Amino acid sequence: MKKEMIKLTTAQFARLHHVNKRTLHYYDNIGLFSPAHKGENGYRYYDYTQSIEFEFIRMLKEINLSISEIQKLVHSFNTEDFLQTILRKQKDIDEEIKKLKRVKAVLAQKQEHLLLCRQIDGMEIQMIEQKTEYLRTVPYQFEDDDFIKVFQYVQDTWPPEQYRAGVGSYISLEKVKSKQFDKYDGLYSPIMNGEKVKNVMIKPSGVYLCGYLEGTWDRLPELYEKMFDYAEERQLRLTGYAFEKGINDFAMASEEEYITQVAIRIKDSSKLVPEKKA
Repeated sequence: MKKEMIKLTTAQFARLHHVNKRTLHYYDNIGLFSPAHKGENGYRYYDYTQSIEFEFIRMLKEINLSISEIQKLVHSFNTEDFLQTILRKQKDIDEEIKKLKRVKAVLAQKQEHLLLCRQIDGMEIQMIEQKTEYLRTVPYQFEDDDFIKVFQYVQDTWPPEQYRAGVGSYISLEKVKSKQFDKYDGLYSPIMNGEKVKNVMIKPSGVYLCGYLEGTWDRLPELYEKMFDYAEERQLRLTGYAFEKGINDFAMASEEEYITQVAIRIKDSSKLVPEKKA
């Protein structure tokens, strides 16, 4: 026995699918999706069986197919074309997932940095256990403290998803001890989610002597001096590079609020008790 068709007005069909009536009118006007019946009074009536077709169109719209692409798939269905579209969109979705994972990782890092900034007042030194980090690096000679030049160089060198993860600089301890504070070895940016890139530096795990400075960069020599005094008093042997990075550069109102972290690995630190873990 044939079931009687259930007629739904435009308002009823719109409520059923949580869309605006104007969307249904627009789709009808361009011939993408029309009601099963139109009354003599001009009223539109949809059949409940059209719901599956409508949700299929909405799905295609959500994966960013154009109206013309959707019309072609819906009105001139071709299995091969549809399979090719699915394959292409699956690749697009995979790339979008990777992008969102990178964004999520960066946001988590920013959150961690902001929580840390709440604890910094002026100048502080701590011993912190840090995990292994993989850093994307590029040589760079600082001729001055012109941040615009540095950022333009980074923009020309790395894709946006890389420098948005944060940019720091690294300098050998030998240069710091000889007060060659402007002779940096290069710039670095953390590699998120294990991406494969060239010019990778491994920042090994271990306990790091971390200094924090609130204010402008011209006070960095003072911070280094305090860090070396701290290490000497406790007979700590420092090794490798000093890694500098701003940890609140995305959320400050003035240079005086800028917080720089300097991290130097402590050699033979297995017996040390860090103040916290990063």
